[in-house]
Amino acid sequence: MSENSFYRESHFRSILKGLTWRVVATTTIILIAYFTIGDITIAFKIGFVEFFVKLLLYYLHERAWQMVPRGGIRNMLKKK
Repeated sequence: MSENSFYRESHFRSILKGLTWRVVATTTIILIAYFTIGDITIAFKIGFVEFFVKLLLYYLHERAWQMVPRGGIRNMLKKK
């Protein structure tokens, strides 16, 4: 792939990246909630909601970045 090629990740890859990251991040938030609140049921409820909300936000974030050409921000900053 040449330096000037525009690489796009597939939707499937973005979803897989989001899912694997959500497992790590949700486990973290469940542990934080548990140690803060002391109630495992509430901690899991927080983790459940957080998992799906942030999975959607991550996916949208990834797709938004796919609209920015690689090097586009660097080139924009160089022009200033």
